[in-house]
Amino acid sequence: MKKLLFSIIAMILFIPIQSRAENFTIRGDMGSTIRYELREQITAGTGIQKLILSFVTPQSFQSPTYQQSVRDVDLRFTPEPQEKKKTIDKRGNEITTATWTKPPDAIDVRLGFNTSSITKLETIHTDAPFPPGKFDENLKYYLKATEQVQVDHPQIQELAARLTKGAKTQFDAVQQTISWVVDHVHYVTPPVRYDALYALESGKGNCQNYSHLSAALLRAVGIPVRIVNGVTLNQPYDIAWQKGVLTFKMGQGRHSWIEVWFPDLDWVPFDPQNTQLFVSNRFVRIEIGIDNLETKNDGMLRWYQSKNSAAQPSLQETITADFLKDNVSMKGERQTYGPKNFLLTPNVKAEFKQIAVKPPPPPPLIPEDVKKELVYDTPFIFGNLAFPEGVDFAFSRTTAASGKDQFEMTKNFMVETAEYVTTNATQYAQVVVLRKPVLLKRVGLALHNFGGEGWLWVDVFEDDNGKPGKPLCTSNMVTLDQLSLKPGYRWQDFDFSRENLKLMPGSYWIALGFTGSPIVNWFYTYGKPVGPTHGTRYKNVFQENWSGALNYEFNYRVSGLTVK
Repeated sequence: MKKLLFSIIAMILFIPIQSRAENFTIRGDMGSTIRYELREQITAGTGIQKLILSFVTPQSFQSPTYQQSVRDVDLRFTPEPQEKKKTIDKRGNEITTATWTKPPDAIDVRLGFNTSSITKLETIHTDAPFPPGKFDENLKYYLKATEQVQVDHPQIQELAARLTKGAKTQFDAVQQTISWVVDHVHYVTPPVRYDALYALESGKGNCQNYSHLSAALLRAVGIPVRIVNGVTLNQPYDIAWQKGVLTFKMGQGRHSWIEVWFPDLDWVPFDPQNTQLFVSNRFVRIEIGIDNLETKNDGMLRWYQSKNSAAQPSLQETITADFLKDNVSMKGERQTYGPKNFLLTPNVKAEFKQIAVKPPPPPPLIPEDVKKELVYDTPFIFGNLAFPEGVDFAFSRTTAASGKDQFEMTKNFMVETAEYVTTNATQYAQVVVLRKPVLLKRVGLALHNFGGEGWLWVDVFEDDNGKPGKPLCTSNMVTLDQLSLKPGYRWQDFDFSRENLKLMPGSYWIALGFTGSPIVNWFYTYGKPVGPTHGTRYKNVFQENWSGALNYEFNYRVSGLTVK
């Protein structure tokens, strides 16, 4: 019995998390009229001698899949600066610089504009060959290596050559590369570094890392890529597919993506986190450059201060967007090839190699007589654990010295990605895939309490073909006043110790329940760093079928005891 028990546990330790190809070809269009406003409030400390703010005016842009038409741009400063000038840099960015030689105690800035934003996905035809031919001088700039895009590093060179080996079209080279990035980089914020090599070596990063790594790999094989900085809006959109609805949503805040040059298509946007050949019209394109050290002018704050002064200005940034019109009609078809993680693409007519994904074997069942012999004596913790705990997203910028008594505060990409999960109409559930037997003690959720009153709890469900099924048990109830009201997200544990619930290897679902009128957000991570792609579900409270799937993964932790 002991030998059999050891063999089964050894098999469990090496069970791969279930995964299948998640390449979706998308057809349809999205058309919106948006009123956008950026507001920055600066408080200057004592000892500040000179203060400089810069902003980039977004331009109209058109590509085969995405276009934005910007109008009615209005940039206002209160009070007015002593000096204000406009320049256009070498990349075509229109920059407004405002300078206060005698900074006031407080400065208020508002940048507003209207935009008609369209994403239209039809069949794309491209015959661009690979390796690519010669380029104009202005395109060669976007083949260069930089501090953040290490094109000439041996590891980058070797991987880029391996990924594109045998490709005859540029699209084939690009889709092989982007698919690899989607599957091998997990989203974290903030990362230790933002460059391509860090993302390659660590397998993690934020949107800057995704952009820099994708740019480095593609530039290494001669494909021009430029970095785009802009803003994503948190207006969700649905894609209908064979088994229900896929809902895609980004956090509202700063974002970095790329544009790839095709000789027969011109510049085409890609978001290396989960889309190729397009971005949704929830993206606002603002600034372009060779990397994120160059595309730093929008919202940059610089200042000079008196010697030995400890003063530092504070900056609060708020982004709002009103969708005056919003028409979305998108349909997706799941393919049998592609990456394990979500990758959306239009239908493309080009020669390319389909990336095959082998389905993993099912997890083994533990016989009933073996279950009785299991001894739960080893601490266990598992989940989507990485998130910026306790961060006040309204004041999340960092300061760097740029010279003697000179400092700068540039925009960052710390985006609050969270879902309001205590509505009266929608329920949310997150899958937990266990590879070891677990005696459940606690389930923790990354929550932010915004007020209200009531009770919270967590339900655990069996898995029913990739959706929550039969309920297993319920945690203790937690009153809302037990949650902190401080800014930021923190772990809130829900106790299951009285249940003596022993979970065998497999999939289970956790869902937040509530009563009363709590206002609580649950933090999520872009992509699926831990679980399967369809492992985040939602439904209307009056429905039984959890037909809605989300493109992100809630942050959770499951703790208890397991076997040695």
